[in-house]
Amino acid sequence: MGILKKFLNNASRPKGTLGKIMLSGMTFGHRWLSAWGLSHLDGVKASTVIDLGCGSGANALKLLEMFPSAHVTGADYSPLSVAHSKRKLEREIAAGRCAVVEANVADLPFEDASFDLATAFETVYFWPGPLESFCEVVRILRPGGVFMISNEAGGLEDMPVDWGRWVDGLNCYDGAALERFLREAGFSQVTVDRRPKLGWLCVVARK
Repeated sequence: MGILKKFLNNASRPKGTLGKIMLSGMTFGHRWLSAWGLSHLDGVKASTVIDLGCGSGANALKLLEMFPSAHVTGADYSPLSVAHSKRKLEREIAAGRCAVVEANVADLPFEDASFDLATAFETVYFWPGPLESFCEVVRILRPGGVFMISNEAGGLEDMPVDWGRWVDGLNCYDGAALERFLREAGFSQVTVDRRPKLGWLCVVARK
């Protein structure tokens, strides 16, 4: 159990050899969830996008493809994730279309109203608060900006395994809880979509 728990704890902040393995696994294992989450952004227009908790950089790359005229920023508080994303996005960074920064969602190093769209794939489980972190997302979004959350587990009832026992600091919120936090943070519109058979959850909030 010791090595397995140590490996699973890299889900929140990958580091070392086990973190590299975790990042590779996330890229493969979350691709269908990511595609489903991104489908909720049809019709959204954005020139500046940020992926919060960018991990391997895979979703930032998809956002660059989805918004070909936009600048996309990847942010993560894991130095390993930042380095991994920079390698994956090397061409896009060199072309001036992308940036990757080390940052904590509870204290984001961006000016107010910097982004049109923020995304968070499989990461709000670990965010401080999360109300305080959602307030930071509100701050960096422009009026009318969109925040999309995509989670594989949409509440404790959707977790076939007690991941809280295995992964330190994991909080599995259902749609009602996330909507409450988002509205308290200052979002005016919140839409929750679920895929009950899979347990997936996607929340789209507009400032």
